[in-house]
Amino acid sequence: MIQILKHGKTATQKAEIDAGVRATVEAILADIETRGDAAVHEYSAKFDKWSPPSLRLTPSEIEDCINSLPKQAIDDIKFAQAQIKRFAQVQMLSMRDVEVETLPGVILGHKNIPMQSVGCYVPGGKYPLLASAHMGVLTAKVAGVKRVIACAPPYEGKPAAAIVAAMALAGADEIYVVGGVQAVAMMALGTENVAPVDMLVGPGNAYVAEAKRQLYGRVGIDLFAGPTETMVICDDTVDAELVAVDLLGQAEHGPNSPAVCITTSKKIAAELPAQIESVLKRLATRDIASVAWRDYGQIILCETDQEMLEEAERICSEHVQVMTKNPDWFLERMSNYGALFLGHRTNVSYGDKVIGTNHTLPTNRAGRYSGGLWVGKFIKTHTYQRVLTDEASVMIGEYCSRLCALEHFAGHQEQADIRVRRLSPAADTYA
Repeated sequence: MIQILKHGKTATQKAEIDAGVRATVEAILADIETRGDAAVHEYSAKFDKWSPPSLRLTPSEIEDCINSLPKQAIDDIKFAQAQIKRFAQVQMLSMRDVEVETLPGVILGHKNIPMQSVGCYVPGGKYPLLASAHMGVLTAKVAGVKRVIACAPPYEGKPAAAIVAAMALAGADEIYVVGGVQAVAMMALGTENVAPVDMLVGPGNAYVAEAKRQLYGRVGIDLFAGPTETMVICDDTVDAELVAVDLLGQAEHGPNSPAVCITTSKKIAAELPAQIESVLKRLATRDIASVAWRDYGQIILCETDQEMLEEAERICSEHVQVMTKNPDWFLERMSNYGALFLGHRTNVSYGDKVIGTNHTLPTNRAGRYSGGLWVGKFIKTHTYQRVLTDEASVMIGEYCSRLCALEHFAGHQEQADIRVRRLSPAADTYA
């Protein structure tokens, strides 16, 4: 029997919050579309207290940011990017162009073509999340995107040096110090000085996520992202302290980040609230993480692994850590999640920062129908066809003509009929 020992906010309460965000974003997007660069600069000054003559960094300013970092920081960034690049290159190998002769004289195929221009948003107002530069910029470059522009807000009144370094080392073609809705709008809509992109990627706060949602259709987006979500599925093979650390490690993203423990261990379920309080005391981010746990934390006690699986599938969390006797049992059976972290030796932070998989993942139960950002998101698969012989065209044309007649599409039917008439000496039926 499944018991929910601690509840988070309801869907209705979350929707009320979303409505206010939606209206604010709509107004900002409309203003930037009308007034362009002037509006972007005004919102940057208003929200980030940042209003330099140009929001785009020059090569020398980028170099200054890189040189301001200690060698260890640069080495660490390069190590992380090497892992992400390596895995993205392996993923590329799973995508190949195809061409096949499906019938005598009929050739069908598809080509995988990278997008021409992508805008990558890197959050940085609260925390300088340089890892998002690896995940967006670097992965796009591995996919073969020609123009990748990147935006991040200022951090403590100046460009975030580590973010800028990560963007540059990942291969960004243009780097802008601008954040929030104004950054996303600038990239998607374009301004007098910034050419628009074809696709937006990258995580962000509720306002950035809503801006991407409203812009979808005018540009592509990686996915509809909400607040960071984490789930720990566990049994008595681990302890409550480890579970608490792993929940709070993601709850610190924001005060509305859900953190869910699903367990068959009565001991963990009983000890977890106290361990949460204990771990919070040693986290500098406790003011944020504590609110997230208070408002969105859940403890769900189950009797069996099957019940844990059912609850995990229902919730469909972005990050799912599985710390049980047999984590692969869940790998084989789960279908609704953003990414899995199997066993006590790994954790979400490894995936967020360095191990190689992408950290831009589906939230709000979108893992039911979408995976996360990967090299394939920057690739468009386009089909083509070729008919090599008159006989093949006539044969396909006769089928096509009859099928068009069933649909009462006269124009479509004539496209087939004219070819049958011209290519077949005995085609009176199609006159």
